[in-house]
Amino acid sequence: MRPAIQLYTLRDLDEPLPDLLARVGDTQFEGVEFAGLGDADPAEIRDALDDAGLDAAGAHVGAEALEDDLPGVVERYEALGCDRIVVPYLDGSAFESEDAVADTADRLSALADRLDDRGVALGYHNHDHEFVDLGGRSAFEALADATDFDLELDVGWANAAGYDPADLLAEYSDRVPLVHLKDVAGTTPVELGEGDLDVGAAVEAAEDAGTEWLIYEHDEPDDPAASLAHGAETLADLLE
Repeated sequence: MRPAIQLYTLRDLDEPLPDLLARVGDTQFEGVEFAGLGDADPAEIRDALDDAGLDAAGAHVGAEALEDDLPGVVERYEALGCDRIVVPYLDGSAFESEDAVADTADRLSALADRLDDRGVALGYHNHDHEFVDLGGRSAFEALADATDFDLELDVGWANAAGYDPADLLAEYSDRVPLVHLKDVAGTTPVELGEGDLDVGAAVEAAEDAGTEWLIYEHDEPDDPAASLAHGAETLADLLE
């Protein structure tokens, strides 16, 4: 299992993407998960990845962007050596009932099939609202039952929703190549070790589940540069 960072964590640093990659390359992280490329030239970003000694663990791309221009999205990220695309968010209406989840499953499965034809894997990244109770099971479980694409489990948000991340990782161990390691106090993202997550248990469960990339993310860091350093050091210690 290798450590990476979701670049959304660093969005408030006013630096070009190549400079952010250089920053990450100076830490113990081995990869990055993209949260968009902005206006950057993919060839320039690939050079920056190589210079920093980093690999592309994946990329967050909205469902609408994929539906509007899937070939273009694939082409841009293939240039970076990235073969995993993750839909990062769908709002609560997509999970408010069994019928809504069925529609969401169909929508995402259609994208998964199109990406699979191009050699790219689709994943879905959860927050806490996917765990709404539909009567006997959560919407997250209903989505998982109706699909076979990857689940990028965000253990912090799953924990905030009242679910044991270790149990979920064991349940979906064949579908979690990417896992977001995040800590949350109540529903407020905090630095690793400062919230409600049993960080060590989550990492051990991800290892047991065959996770390839353990991806650090902080949604709302007060100091992104300090969060980068803390996340890198913490994951390095956890993965020793």
